[in-house]
Amino acid sequence: MTLLSNLRVGIVGAGIMGRGHAEVLAAHPHAEITAVASRTREHAEELAGRVGAAVYPDYQELLASGTVDAVSITTPDHLHADVMVAAAEAGVHILVEKPFTTTVADADRALAAIRRAGVVAMCLFNHRWVPAYAQAKDQMPLLGEAVVGYARKNDTIHVPTEMISWADRTTCAWFLSSHDIDLVTWLFDDEVVEVFATARYGKLQAMGIDTPDAMQIQARFSRGATATFESAWIYPNTFPTMVDSYVTVVGEDGVVQLDRQRENIQLATDKGYTYPRNMLQRVVHGIPAGAYRDAIEHFVHCARTGSEPLITVESSRHVTAVLAAAHESARTGLPVKIVGKD
Repeated sequence: MTLLSNLRVGIVGAGIMGRGHAEVLAAHPHAEITAVASRTREHAEELAGRVGAAVYPDYQELLASGTVDAVSITTPDHLHADVMVAAAEAGVHILVEKPFTTTVADADRALAAIRRAGVVAMCLFNHRWVPAYAQAKDQMPLLGEAVVGYARKNDTIHVPTEMISWADRTTCAWFLSSHDIDLVTWLFDDEVVEVFATARYGKLQAMGIDTPDAMQIQARFSRGATATFESAWIYPNTFPTMVDSYVTVVGEDGVVQLDRQRENIQLATDKGYTYPRNMLQRVVHGIPAGAYRDAIEHFVHCARTGSEPLITVESSRHVTAVLAAAHESARTGLPVKIVGKD
């Protein structure tokens, strides 16, 4: 594939994540945001005006414009698949926010379209670029064979009630545990074969948001290791971080623990006591930095050179399959085996 001197990127979805992607891409020396499309026209116009891009009424017209080499898909979780399929069929590279899709059928048709078209595609599981997690991956041989893992990612209630308007179209597990399932399967270098999950409904339903307050997933891996994935999004807003994130991995010869609640800074004001987050997103001397930027820059490099990203679409399809099985298990109260790729 010919090296692209400058990657022209269209942003599909101009909400919080779309603005985050735009901030990184606009600062990249070999990327240019040329187009924006969003279900909310005023959001698209605001973002496009900030980065000097054209506005299109929908992703179909954006893809047909001939002005993009790649798309950054930051729509709500359940809307990813159609955009990916259309982009692949248009020969356009794909960066998609996590989770890859929210059904196995959608994951399979997106994956098939991507591989058929030969475009570069990556789901933005940016945790693989958090320095501590990347270092843990390098140290895994010292731990020996994986035995058990635990990953907690819990949010304050601000997220499902104020930050996103579509919480009733997703769950805390899709929104949060997708990161951790990708991370732990990567650390274990293994795949999940069966899950048993439970979900608790109550507080959010009483507020008119039909989604679980919390979910817990017990996963069994092919070589015998087990892991627990916990997600909840009803922490009080007084909690010092919006996200409470913790991972531990036990091997036959050692253990690694990764606690991201405190990221090297504490802040006290008359409004509260907080631990500002800086591993994923931060701005240093006016320049975007952190794992979020590093992951997006990795995609830009792969799209420009035609190389395969660190995160394959097959591995992201597996995360979708694990979560789909977990939601089925929570519904039926029974263990569910993971649906593999034919």
